[in-house]
Amino acid sequence: MNSPASDTPSSNPVRFAVVGVGQITQQAFLPALRSLPDARLVAAVTGSDEKEAAFDDDVRIYDYDDFDQLLASGEVDAIYVATPVFRHREFAEPALEAGIHVLLEKPMATSEEDCAAMIAASQRSGATLMVAYRMHQDAYMVDLVELVRRGAVGQPRTFTSVFTHDIEEANHRGHSGFWGGPVPDFGAYPLNLVRHLFGAEPVSVHATGVVSDDRGFNFHDSVAVTLRFPGDRVAQYTLSYAAADLDWFGLVGSAGTVTSDSCYSFAPTPPRNYTLTTDEGSRYHEAESVDQFAGETRYFLDCIRDGASPEPDGEEGLADVRVFAAIEESLRLGREVTLPPRVFGPGLSRDQVRAIPPRPEGEVPEDDDLVDQVPQDR
Repeated sequence: MNSPASDTPSSNPVRFAVVGVGQITQQAFLPALRSLPDARLVAAVTGSDEKEAAFDDDVRIYDYDDFDQLLASGEVDAIYVATPVFRHREFAEPALEAGIHVLLEKPMATSEEDCAAMIAASQRSGATLMVAYRMHQDAYMVDLVELVRRGAVGQPRTFTSVFTHDIEEANHRGHSGFWGGPVPDFGAYPLNLVRHLFGAEPVSVHATGVVSDDRGFNFHDSVAVTLRFPGDRVAQYTLSYAAADLDWFGLVGSAGTVTSDSCYSFAPTPPRNYTLTTDEGSRYHEAESVDQFAGETRYFLDCIRDGASPEPDGEEGLADVRVFAAIEESLRLGREVTLPPRVFGPGLSRDQVRAIPPRPEGEVPEDDDLVDQVPQDR
């Protein structure tokens, strides 16, 4: 078994491998890694000859079938897993068992069982497992949670959100069933946000969805979700892969509201914002433009160096996956599904914020620059 990279001297860069070289890796993670002087890309796992050829000569390329060779090579300290979600456990669990740290894209997995297996592997080896909730290291989300904690809107009562986009069916998201669809993909954002705004876990879920006749998706491409929370609170959000872009939420409390028309995107523009409205008037806040992927990776590196457990750990990933699974069941049964009780926590804190400026214009690939990859945008 390899020693976890927390044993690596702080003067040595953490050696990364990327597993899956799709759109999010090419446009977000790899550019972010260049902002971190104590991280170095040394390997990539891909099944594409075109993607292999696009890497510099000092990056060693492995085929998916040769992943065990990468784990045994002693060349990597950490991996970033950005495969389609149904392959997350396939790569994360053996890496963790080998003592290699894992930054795992969300959603964490396609089942609670898979989440539990990865958590257990991390606990056995001591390797760090962090789920890539990029907004958790963004002051924007922490600000929102702190507003509610200090009672700026009184008692939070309801949460409503719409997150829609027009997805290309030929992209892997468009033909991979429920777990490639909008509920675990787009739905991770409003679900995760409301859990932290309410500081609680939902107790039931009811979902309804449609399959658009004019599209070629093999799942419900538009879904409306209703969640009940303890304390007589309710959340509703609507997701779609077959609609124009909308990125919005509204939180209503007993003494005020918080609304936003740009809240979930990692693109520098339009800027993330919120408006707080109370009896004293309205206050508009525009968030600092940051590289969320660099921030989350910086935090991941800091946790490795310090031997600290990341806040968005496997349990945080599992908390969302169990709700996604209940939504899938509700869509199948056509009724409300009760969730077992679960304690929320630990929640966000100011000390996990990492503010790193975006990469300069021209250093992030546009959709037309992607290598052997169907962009998600239609």
